[in-house]
Amino acid sequence: MNVSPLLAWTLGGPEILLLFLVIVLLFGAKKLPELARGLGKAKSEFQKATDEAEKELNAVDPTTPVEKKSTETVPPPGNN
Repeated sequence: MNVSPLLAWTLGGPEILLLFLVIVLLFGAKKLPELARGLGKAKSEFQKATDEAEKELNAVDPTTPVEKKSTETVPPPGNN
């Protein structure tokens, strides 16, 4: 049976519960809302920065690399 290495890292219900319990023990129940809020703000800031960088790249060169690849022509080998 061929098992993908990716499947070895999937989390089921018991693993998630154990992970949550460890986080509660490490940070305490009172700190969890603050921690979640901080993670949410960090995620939104990262998303904003990613969107801004993408807009800047598109402003400089509106074609994407995939479009450039599809329009490039490569001569067949042996026709020098």
